[in-house]
Amino acid sequence: MGNQLVWDNRYNIGVEIIDNEHRKLFHILNKLFEFGQQTDKSRWVCQEAVKYFKDHALQHFQDEEHYMASINYTGLQMHKRIHENFRKITLPALEKELKLSNYSENSVEHFLGVCAGWLIGHTLTEDQAIVSGETVKHWENLLPEEEQAAMGQAILNQLHRMFQLDSRLISNCYGGEKFGTGIYYRLIYNTEEKTSWEFFLVFEEQLIINTIGSIMETRSKTVTVMLMNVARYTARQFVEHIKRFFPALAQADVKAEQLLSYEQFQKIFKKHNPQFSLLFDTGKGYFAYCMTTGNIWQNEDVEFAISEMAMDNVKQYLTQNKKEKAATSKKKKILIVDDSDFMLKTMIQLLGNDYVTLTAASGLSAFRSITLDRPDLVLLDYEMPVCKGNQILEMIRSEKEFEDIPVIFLTSKVDRESVKKVIGLKPQGYLSKSLSPKSIKQEIDHFFEKKNDSNPKQPQKQG
Repeated sequence: MGNQLVWDNRYNIGVEIIDNEHRKLFHILNKLFEFGQQTDKSRWVCQEAVKYFKDHALQHFQDEEHYMASINYTGLQMHKRIHENFRKITLPALEKELKLSNYSENSVEHFLGVCAGWLIGHTLTEDQAIVSGETVKHWENLLPEEEQAAMGQAILNQLHRMFQLDSRLISNCYGGEKFGTGIYYRLIYNTEEKTSWEFFLVFEEQLIINTIGSIMETRSKTVTVMLMNVARYTARQFVEHIKRFFPALAQADVKAEQLLSYEQFQKIFKKHNPQFSLLFDTGKGYFAYCMTTGNIWQNEDVEFAISEMAMDNVKQYLTQNKKEKAATSKKKKILIVDDSDFMLKTMIQLLGNDYVTLTAASGLSAFRSITLDRPDLVLLDYEMPVCKGNQILEMIRSEKEFEDIPVIFLTSKVDRESVKKVIGLKPQGYLSKSLSPKSIKQEIDHFFEKKNDSNPKQPQKQG
């Protein structure tokens, strides 16, 4: 399988009995990874190897809980609950899969990926918290602005603690914009009060490769099934860390786990209107963290819900991502900016077969989209509310890296005064919304045909 866990000092928490056990668990998993590459392995040896890891893990939990009790650690009960969840739910489910599949290569890989992800995440979050001196301050009585700031800082701290990433918060109102090849991960928790808490973690693919991939010492340039399984459980431990700040989540259990396509993510994201929606630049790729609460979760039609066939679900999801990436890699990318949902849907239907279409309903969202996923053309509504089309274009032209992005105005009217206002901002032209869909499509096709032959320097009136 070509994977090995790389031990470094970030895993040391300064407590000898815990650090020694962590090293031992890493060593055992690496032996299991090596064993997994052997073609002549027997079922009996697999069973013994898995049992060996399980026995050491459970002994480690016991030793760790004893130490936490001895220092009167305030997070002991929450920590024990995480151990219990792994011991009573995660491990039995993995063992059941191993037995039912007669220790198939897929089930062994799933076992290793989950255990590696859980061990990495738990060691770098909950175990580090034992000695960090960090006091858990509940956020539920803070003002909204204070909650946003607290959440942002907690995530920045955790990204640095886990992966040594010097990240920065780009926006505390991420609108679901696409960035690169994304992995869209959703966790749903149900509380005893029958309330759902939903977490959406969006990773740029390269972020997983640059973080989990380096920990796993893999040379893969894409997210593999193994990396995705490690990332899933590392992400779950990340969420467990954030849960500590919300008393209502103390007894909440995972109800469902899903991998979403971008279209599914957008649909669900808009429907739920998250209370927290934060976007980060980690320096290794973009990362978004969104959270929402509401009535008891209702299952939606999601193709890649993680089930007992987790390896198959993950493999199918990554295969689909790869196909979509290949299908869109040669297409031009168009960002459509319009406050009318009807207009956005109309333009997607008109252009979606031949172009990659991105959408934005506001100037702020448009600017984030351009930053995250640079388009080949922006179709910009001239009569935007709040921030007018000419103001948005002025923002775009003010950034040196965006100043040459072609922009064509979509407008209900093209008058001399409007043209005069923006001539200095160098739009590539104007398209009247009163044109037939066929004519609009022809004009856009013609724009790209001309662009392939030459690079027009002067604004041209179109339509």
